[in-house]
Amino acid sequence: MPRPSNTEERRQQIVSGLLRVMSERGYERASVNEIAKAAGLSPGLVHYHFSDKQEILLVLVQQLAARARERVAKRFERLGADDARGRIDAFLDAFLATGADSDTSAVAGWVTISAEAIRQPEVRAAYEQVVRADLEQLEALVAMLVGKRKARALAAGLFAAVQGYFVLSASSPGLVPAGSAASTVKHMAAGLLDTSAAREGA
Repeated sequence: MPRPSNTEERRQQIVSGLLRVMSERGYERASVNEIAKAAGLSPGLVHYHFSDKQEILLVLVQQLAARARERVAKRFERLGADDARGRIDAFLDAFLATGADSDTSAVAGWVTISAEAIRQPEVRAAYEQVVRADLEQLEALVAMLVGKRKARALAAGLFAAVQGYFVLSASSPGLVPAGSAASTVKHMAAGLLDTSAAREGA
């Protein structure tokens, strides 16, 4: 595999710097100087590689989405293509389970991005595109168990629970018992899906 170019490395340092600052102080307080300091670079290099702070944020949206999808894909590797229930649990685990591949700064960053999506149309468009794709993936899995008619509402409810746990864990650390989010939402999913599947079959 070829080594990343110096430009790619610098851009990645800057994006990672924004995530570090943002997860501790929020987006508003993430000045170019603070981002540069966290990245170990000069402010001039930040300006050289990115036109403004929002451009860095938009790259971060894509990178955090790619990380989450990589976690989902790794968990899917152990399952059969027709194992919808197992894949739903794996999807929820990928977003909520703690472990070696979890990243609390990414969760805090994502919560901040969702807040910025309310204020900035460009961020909203990028955020909505990512969330819509993830929700559609979950909806397709749910539809395998309960049919298409009920899948959107159930998938949206489960995905909202995931996003709610993100907000709680980022804004009030310690409020959610450690390691409980994934198992709780998986239990919610089991109850909702079993009840809906039973009604569908009745």
